[in-house]
Amino acid sequence: MSIYIIDEQTECLIDCESLENQIKTILPLLNCENKELSILLTDDKKIRELNKQYRNKNISTDVLSFSQTEGEENGLEHNLLGDIVISTSTAMRQSSEHNLSIDEEIVLLLIHGILHLLGFDHERSDEDGVYMKEKTSELFGFIFPNKKPSKSCNY
Repeated sequence: MSIYIIDEQTECLIDCESLENQIKTILPLLNCENKELSILLTDDKKIRELNKQYRNKNISTDVLSFSQTEGEENGLEHNLLGDIVISTSTAMRQSSEHNLSIDEEIVLLLIHGILHLLGFDHERSDEDGVYMKEKTSELFGFIFPNKKPSKSCNY
């Protein structure tokens, strides 16, 4: 399992080593222990540019996921799971709304992003939405056993 984290933001201090270890706990629980994941921690300006470029939405967002598994249905199997981009600017605002620390909010967003990489999409179906919310809460509990995501979280 390979996890690559690029922290290009300057708004908050992120313990990337701890974050990597937390993701290494989550991936095997999703049968992704042999997958490669790239994570970019950035700001609202950069994520807005990416959202506009790849999703045609000219707004900042909290997390973007870019799957690298799309060729697997054609028999092209590889170990690349994908790329996740997180705006720490948005994560900091949301963390106070969700009664979480910035580290907890980032893990929550990463779990959400990983589920998207695995093909789940809460915007596509209510069934996926329910699954994503339940699975996110379950996985979050493995990392932070005494903490639950707020009901105001949309994950």
